[in-house]
Amino acid sequence: MPEPLKRPVRYRLEAFGFWVVIGLLKLLPLDMASAIMGTLFRKVGPQIRVSRRAERNLQKVFPDMNPPEISDVIQGMWDHLGRLVAEYAHLEDLRCFHENSRVEVVNPEILARTKLSGGGAIVITGHIGNWEAQGFAATDQGVRAAVVYRTANNPLVDRQIYELRKPIVEAQFPKGTSGVRGILQHLKSGGVVAMLVDQKMNDGVPVPFFGRDAMTAPAAAEIAYKYDYPLIPLRSERLEGSRYRVTVYPPMDLPKTGNREADVRATLVEINKTLEEWIRERPEQWLWLHNRWPSTEPSASDQPITLDPDARQTN
Repeated sequence: MPEPLKRPVRYRLEAFGFWVVIGLLKLLPLDMASAIMGTLFRKVGPQIRVSRRAERNLQKVFPDMNPPEISDVIQGMWDHLGRLVAEYAHLEDLRCFHENSRVEVVNPEILARTKLSGGGAIVITGHIGNWEAQGFAATDQGVRAAVVYRTANNPLVDRQIYELRKPIVEAQFPKGTSGVRGILQHLKSGGVVAMLVDQKMNDGVPVPFFGRDAMTAPAAAEIAYKYDYPLIPLRSERLEGSRYRVTVYPPMDLPKTGNREADVRATLVEINKTLEEWIRERPEQWLWLHNRWPSTEPSASDQPITLDPDARQTN
């Protein structure tokens, strides 16, 4: 039996539904599609069970935030996610560096220098703003960009997302052992690899994040130290509607004490501090649905460091 026919019926129904939604959104102008999906998600999203996780996360991170304020952030998050869905159907409208572009890029020359040096670089970012379209900030100035992504639970939907992402980056590497070789080859050839570093990682390093230990993926820092690649923070912010600002920050100053484990931990601490700053400024644009601080989370003093770029990352 052909492999696609072995998939559960649910997978095929979900994939068909995703295809229909994206197809319908493509028929609408981006601003209209964005407004419709933002309104729909804002109304429906807070009623979904997973919103309780977002509420618990916000209570942990912002203990002084009152219930109406938490509700406002959650509604804003769902509005933002709805607009992201609409933007998947119109990614070409979010290209950079042309007249009347919807995306303002700050410090693009930092990425451009990676192309001139030919030495490769790691871009660290998070689920803030439009984390997909921000890749145009590199690609649209000739930088050979790749992304490390978490495969969708539904492989048929994952294939559709993979195809939608193709205009943005040269290569896409799945998280885990299957993608490591491609990541290293792309870096070695002078390309830039973007990593979203704000998800929970079961086998990661416990590092403070908003004052609480959070299992943090060490791969970006570990590869940077092992192969001497710069770590470049990159931030995407929704300004209004489907307009964005992408800010490229100077490469991080990596401590080099000679103790690589200590240096990697110190770098992860700085990465999480950077993400914190971005999230505090625009909390409604971060994906609070991640199980970032599980109740069984170990403390940093009890958990040994695991420096394995291949370790499994989860939501």
